[in-house]
Amino acid sequence: QVQLVESGGGLVQAGESLRLSCAASGSISSINTMAWCRQAPGKQRELVAVITSGGSTNYIDSVKGRFTISRDNAKNTVYLQMNSLKPEDTAVYYCNINQRRGWGSRYDYWGQGTQVTVSS
Repeated sequence: QVQLVESGGGLVQAGESLRLSCAASGSISSINTMAWCRQAPGKQRELVAVITSGGSTNYIDSVKGRFTISRDNAKNTVYLQMNSLKPEDTAVYYCNINQRRGWGSRYDYWGQGTQVTVSS
């Protein structure tokens, strides 16, 4: 059973940076997209950033220009560089790998979550 292991969360002050990493414990074939989502207390989980197999990226408006998602295909690892952090970025961050499977189906792998807390 492949697991996603996240690291890099923590407590920082507003304006500082963090880099999240998410590595798969084994090989995952036919990866479609890799992404980061977050869930703040009392809120629904939201998609923060996504990167396709071709390297195209997309971000929610609130993090554009501050966050950068990247991937290392050889290592099945996805990163999220977070700069100029704001208190509203405080949340549990989850990584996601979407895999293409037979007959057009997809499967989602999820990390366990890593806490990011930004103090003002």
